[in-house]
Amino acid sequence: MSQRILITDAKIENNELHLSANIETDLAAFAPTGQMLVDSDQLSFVYIVDQEEGYRYVTIPEGTWSVIQNGIQAGLETFLTNKNGKLKLDAFQSEMEYLIENITGNSNYGEEMVAKVEQVFAAPSA
Repeated sequence: MSQRILITDAKIENNELHLSANIETDLAAFAPTGQMLVDSDQLSFVYIVDQEEGYRYVTIPEGTWSVIQNGIQAGLETFLTNKNGKLKLDAFQSEMEYLIENITGNSNYGEEMVAKVEQVFAAPSA
């Protein structure tokens, strides 16, 4: 069974988007996969990282989305962080943009997920 890593905070720092994790593990033990999923039941996006023992799911809850939206709009690189360091999450922005586009107006993700994503990420096109 794959273990979950919960993102507890998101902030923009030094022109980077930092997703703070609830783990104390050395992040060098993980490798980014550049792949994301959606957990509609938990109102979360999920970034997959690889580890020698298998995959781990980085769960990104709704409470962090507004900061993530600001980072996406600014085109910032995204990092998983903890007190032991940071790990660049490859393809985070493109995966998020793809998922947001697919979720918007798509009832297959559940009404609540669609409403929350549209509320936070649906920005007028420039």
